[in-house]
Amino acid sequence: MGINGRVGTLPGNTPITDIPPDYFPKGCGFWFKIPEGRDHGKKMFFRDSRHGKGAPKRTIVFVHGNPECSYIYRKIIQDVIDKAKKPFRIIAMDHIGFGLSDQASYEMVCMDHAENLLQLIRHLKPTNITLVIHDWGGPIGVGAFLREPGRVSNLVLNNTTIFPMPESGYTYRNYPIPWLPWSRFPLIMPNFIWGAFSSYAIYRTPTKPLNIIAGFVIQVAKYLFGILARNETPAQRIFREQFKTRLNARSSMRFVRQSAVWGHGNTYYEPSLGSRDTAPFYRFMQDNIKKLWGPKGRHIGARALLGRWDPLGKDEVIKQWTDNLPQLEGHVRLFNNVGHFIEEVKPREIAEAIIDVSKL
Repeated sequence: MGINGRVGTLPGNTPITDIPPDYFPKGCGFWFKIPEGRDHGKKMFFRDSRHGKGAPKRTIVFVHGNPECSYIYRKIIQDVIDKAKKPFRIIAMDHIGFGLSDQASYEMVCMDHAENLLQLIRHLKPTNITLVIHDWGGPIGVGAFLREPGRVSNLVLNNTTIFPMPESGYTYRNYPIPWLPWSRFPLIMPNFIWGAFSSYAIYRTPTKPLNIIAGFVIQVAKYLFGILARNETPAQRIFREQFKTRLNARSSMRFVRQSAVWGHGNTYYEPSLGSRDTAPFYRFMQDNIKKLWGPKGRHIGARALLGRWDPLGKDEVIKQWTDNLPQLEGHVRLFNNVGHFIEEVKPREIAEAIIDVSKL
């Protein structure tokens, strides 16, 4: 049944039934039974693989955001494997309610996923980590690892932040459509089409607002008439199927609603838990990242690759990062015609940054 008391090879209750062969190498897919907290007993999927000749002295940890899962990193991982010249270890997990992990039982936010990730990391005990983060994977990954700061040697940023979203220019209250911003989509979206919408959102390209709406209408029509499943790629199917259940969809939608106050901290009502406050979680990161990982702390290596067609790719967000991690100066790559989900568009460039900063 299991490898040890906490890790096994049997999946839990993920809605995904057909796992693509490139999700994880044979013998490298595991499920961690969370020992403590609100998700006690749930199974969290993680890939743990070793590559190259000899014992790896470096570990790359990939932390995904929403509405994706660890499969978003598949192209980057393969490119790193193909090009790295030194041995390394890869760890990539699916948060509860995503991918191959157990389904959510409440509307989860970053502080919940960070707590689960921290338990996994303390169990696996990786060191000399290059932490790769995207989207909400930023506060999840940083929120977890700042409680184990000595494990991290490098940070690679892809369209993410842990800081209060600056009010100037694009925010998730006016992007990508001023009258229908990203943070409001869950208020008009039925649970049962959230997966189809999520898959569309990941793969949409920079375009005009009316084209975005038209593309989404076509996507939903294909889904409702059963056409979508016959034409989608394995990745599109994974990103859609993970939200087949109501609570997985609601948990993902909570993330999107939170984007209106990204990094500011807020109180909100969760149906099964009551009133919740995210402010202390964000305050901890904002108060400690420079102290622990900046030049007067561990002075970790830092790289950023950002799609500019996204609020997280604007200059004000970059300045927040460089103010706190000055070593990032000169190591920011910007892509003007790339949106939020940069992993699908620039995997080779992200892999090169990982290899460079990790000295692989």
